[in-house]
Amino acid sequence: MDVGRIRLLGMNSDVWKRHASGWSVWTRFASLPFLYLAVWSHTVYGWLTAAGFTAAVIVWLWLNPRLFPAPKTFESWHARAVLGERVWLNRTAIPVPHDENRKALALSAVAGIGFFVGIWGAISGSMPMMVTGAAVTYAGKLAFLAVMVRIYDLMRNAHPLYSSWTLSPENDNERSGDRHRRAG
Repeated sequence: MDVGRIRLLGMNSDVWKRHASGWSVWTRFASLPFLYLAVWSHTVYGWLTAAGFTAAVIVWLWLNPRLFPAPKTFESWHARAVLGERVWLNRTAIPVPHDENRKALALSAVAGIGFFVGIWGAISGSMPMMVTGAAVTYAGKLAFLAVMVRIYDLMRNAHPLYSSWTLSPENDNERSGDRHRRAG
């Protein structure tokens, strides 16, 4: 993995697996308006309170991928999107297809621009700018996630590391014990 980025996010293998949960993906995805509203709240409550609200949302965004259990299967669209993002973040060590990488970079830029437009709207107190930024961010992020699914589907068997992410060890002793108990 690109160790620098992963350390920055504080995400290890277990956290990535937990983040692949539908609860983690979709509650985190739904958090953007709360972040914008936390910043925008300075227009009503002042900057100190808005900073507190914003800090609470940031703590939630950090905690979110750690709170939910890993899914039983990683075949859902959202789980494959998370695993694809993990593959994409590792692209300097194990390259991903050029066209998919280019699409991901462009869509990441679109989502990023939308995010900053929304934040600027929240800072300036402009609800239309904030809503427009959120809409652009969501459109860019959904398209980005679709590319992440494609990257994961293309790369999941391209390297043993990626193949291992969805494996769960089986306890052979437990299996034989189950059979023995049923026979006895």
